[in-house]
Amino acid sequence: MLRVKNGDLDKMALLFKRHHSALFGFLYRMTNQREASEDMLQNVFYRMLKSRHTFIGGSFKTWMYHLARNVCKDYMKKKKREGYHHDLSDFEERIRGGYPSDERIEQKQELEILQNALSKLSAENREVLVLSRFQGMKYHEIAQIMSITEGAVKVRIHRAIDHLKNMYIKIESNEM
Repeated sequence: MLRVKNGDLDKMALLFKRHHSALFGFLYRMTNQREASEDMLQNVFYRMLKSRHTFIGGSFKTWMYHLARNVCKDYMKKKKREGYHHDLSDFEERIRGGYPSDERIEQKQELEILQNALSKLSAENREVLVLSRFQGMKYHEIAQIMSITEGAVKVRIHRAIDHLKNMYIKIESNEM
């Protein structure tokens, strides 16, 4: 990123290649919408390029997720103003997928319940879980991204896991 900051814009392609999958995963888990996540991903890299002068060194990953977090917040605000729209891309993929085995069906159902439970958490709880559990970030990195202490991150993760467990149980018991 320091090279990009200093004018070597070709290195942006390398950054995209290295980080786009992880960033997409973060954005998708935050929104549960494929097309919106793809748009936000492009927006994050655009903001990186536009804001490259603000990168002062240190952890690129932390800076990148800080930008992604802001892009996601902007999207959520806009979505709230416009109203909710369904993303049918996952549903279409399931239709084309054929007939999976009983075990795969059960795993998919559990994953759907988990994703549903995750989507029902507050944005703050969902964000801290996605960063720690799905993105594999360390507590000190999350603390930097969220501008809070490492201790606060630990507390938020613990509370978010409790909320997720409760939400999962509620959803599971209603569906079965």
